[in-house]
Parts: sequence; C-alpha cells; structure tokens
Amino acid sequence: MQKQRALLIIKPDGVQRGLIGKIISRFEQVGLTIIGLKFMWATREQITAHYPETDAWFKKVGERTLTNYAKKSLDAKKVFNTDDPVMIGKTVKSWLVNYMQESPLFFAVVESYDVIEIVRKLSGNTIPLLAAPGTIRGDFSHDTIDLANEQSRPLRNIIHASDTVEDGEKEVNLWFKPEELFAYSRADEKFMF
Repeated sequence: MQKQRALLIIKPDGVQRGLIGKIISRFEQVGLTIIGLKFMWATREQITAHYPETDAWFKKVGERTLTNYAKKSLDAKKVFNTDDPVMIGKTVKSWLVNYMQESPLFFAVVESYDVIEIVRKLSGNTIPLLAAPGTIRGDFSHDTIDLANEQSRPLRNIIHASDTVEDGEKEVNLWFKPEELFAYSRADEKFMF
C-alpha cells in the first residue's frame, strides 16, 4: 500500500475569519503528515488552471446546480439565463475564480494512507447545510445555496480538499514545486498504522 497526497486550500472565508490554525490542527490530530505549506495570493491564471476546463466537469457542476434548484422549486433559468448544465457550470467556475481572489489562500499538502478519504470525511459535505457537525464545513460554514445564487457567487464553504488520488497529485503539482515538499516520518506514525 502506498501513501497518497492531498491538497487542502483554506478559502477566503476561512482565511478572513482566522480559522487557519483550527482547520489545520484537525488534519494533524488524526495523524496526517503535513509535507508542504504555503500562504499566497493566487493569480487568476492559477485558479483557472486549478478547476477543470472540460465539458464533463462543467456539466457535472451545472447538473448539481440544477438538481439543487429543483429540490427547492426554484427556476435556475432566472439566475443563469439558461438551463444548459455546461453553461451553468462555466458561470459557476467564473464565480469560483473571483471568490478565490478575495484574499490570500492557505495551502497545505497532507500525506498518509487513504488520505483522500480522510480529508473528505474531515471536510464534510461541500454544501454546508448538509455537512455533519464535527466536520470542518459543519462546524465553521453556514452559507446556503439560495443566498449564494441570489448574490451570483459560489458557496463559501471554507475549504477545498482533493477528491480523488489523481486530482490530489495534479493539484499538488500545480501549486507546489518538488523542493517545497518534505519527506519525513511523524514521531507517532509507527503507532498509528
């Protein structure tokens, strides 16, 4: 079994509310090894490269948005001027790029066995209302889809966490140079795995 790496980004709402330490400590407390940290203003180009540019990704985001609207009996066409999921996904991505430039971002690379599953569980559902208490989004985020869409912006949900092993590697390599990452063993690691 090989260790995996995941990228965490504390988004502007987490940075602006002073939650960096509280959030990072949760990943350390469960035994994940932090192998890279960075605090920086991201450029529009970097953020655009972070989120996929494929019709499949745009469609997935758009369909999720349409589903959420339908559950609340809302007309997505009034907000997006279309019901095409790809076009809605492109709009949401543009909102994300603007949002991620509202403050510096805090980046961390964590490493462990099954790290993707662990960071996703600790982060909680991407929709704060559905995130369980005890998760980062459940404890620190209170934004709603309705409010976000009414204000033409993405959900403010505190943190980004890689969602697949492949995305973890791609995202780590996008934001970190090899010399910015460190290999070491935690003192307690031999007792945890």
